[in-house]
Amino acid sequence: MTTKSRCICSGFLCSIGNIVNGEEKERSMKYRMKHAPMGWNSYDYYDTTVTEREVRANADYMAAHLKPYGWEYIVVDIQWYAKNTGSQREKYQYIPFGEVSMDEYGRLLPCTDRFPSAKDGVGFRALADYVHGLGLKFGIHIMRGIPREAAHRHLPILGSDALASDIADPSSICKWNPDMYGIRMGEPGAQEYYDSIVALYAQWGVDFIKCDDICNTNLYVEHPYSAAHEIEMLQHAIEKCGRDIVLSLSPGPALIEKAWHYETYANMWRITDDFWDTWELLYDMFRRCELWQNHVGCGSFPDCDMLPVGRLGKGFGQERQTNFTRDEQKTMMTLWCMFGSPLMIGGELTKLDDWTRFLLTRQELLQMLDADYVGRQVARDLRHAVWSCVNEKKGERYLALFNFMEQPAQCEAALPETEAFADMCGQPGTIRARELWDGTELIVHNDCLSDEIPAHGVHVFRIDKK
Repeated sequence: MTTKSRCICSGFLCSIGNIVNGEEKERSMKYRMKHAPMGWNSYDYYDTTVTEREVRANADYMAAHLKPYGWEYIVVDIQWYAKNTGSQREKYQYIPFGEVSMDEYGRLLPCTDRFPSAKDGVGFRALADYVHGLGLKFGIHIMRGIPREAAHRHLPILGSDALASDIADPSSICKWNPDMYGIRMGEPGAQEYYDSIVALYAQWGVDFIKCDDICNTNLYVEHPYSAAHEIEMLQHAIEKCGRDIVLSLSPGPALIEKAWHYETYANMWRITDDFWDTWELLYDMFRRCELWQNHVGCGSFPDCDMLPVGRLGKGFGQERQTNFTRDEQKTMMTLWCMFGSPLMIGGELTKLDDWTRFLLTRQELLQMLDADYVGRQVARDLRHAVWSCVNEKKGERYLALFNFMEQPAQCEAALPETEAFADMCGQPGTIRARELWDGTELIVHNDCLSDEIPAHGVHVFRIDKK
């Protein structure tokens, strides 16, 4: 049995402990923001090929058009340190044992071919300064572990007498990326290596770290949480660095039986593998969100993955508009917000059309990412789902009707059967329902909210007494 201490702080760092099978586990100090992170990530559009110029352009767009709605993180995704990325895309996503930029202590550095301001040892400092100057925050993707090249060259570890080859575990690798070895548990120099890279990131001004091949080490089917010790080392390094840094873990699916560990040592953890723009994946997110809905809270956000909206796929050689219909995109945004997932835009911001910008700026939905809003799946079957979201402090109550069918369908929810709305019921004509996407009002008859919902679509209502 696992019980979790409820965080009621409104600050940044606080201590949280876990009681697991009657034993209190080690406490961790982590960044405990009250609002789920919102930002842009380069992966869905650029894959491994994003450049400094493109990152700056997306940051400029966010500052000009999205920042007022809470969007703030600009995240450079995978292989920013690798040279010649994308040059063999017809054969490899990640070139096997390709050349990487690295310092004398085995710490990866931005490739100056793509990030010219990183030259002369500046790293991401200049780019982070640019992003911060726009009033935004800066993030990077990393792979867990230590570069294989650092181990093969027996490079020293900053702050330790150990060498990279002493701490590298050649039996712990990623099945889809060839860049890294895992790090051995408890080996002298292991924690020092993580301390050294996070200290470097803090020096650069990094606000967000997305660490991959760590949430679920899915190469090892019988031991999918084999990197738990590396999660702890990474979080401990963040605690020492003197900077508030969000820690995000990928890929999923996260393991529900390890929820206490994610909540103690991370801010975000992926509850799915890579999420793309197909209805089948979106439909399955209702099951995943139901599984994880009790684990959303201050500083702890199960992650539904990026929003594949707008223009996608350039780095994959297949630039296109999202395959989601507009109604499916509304369904995705509504579910992510009511559940309380972080929001990371996957599409190229400079190519957003007016409708996609409308989708991403519905303030009444976005406010549900605050930890004071509690979302719950009320009902789900093969035809539909119903979600509620309540903020007791503000007295706000919302209800969403989702249609899973391939054609429009009548969906309904009996309000007396939903605890959040029970006190409103029993008085004819006293309930008002206002739909958030188009602003229309619905008359509630016999305490039953009912409406025709588009195929794969949603109507989400604010419920008030008249």
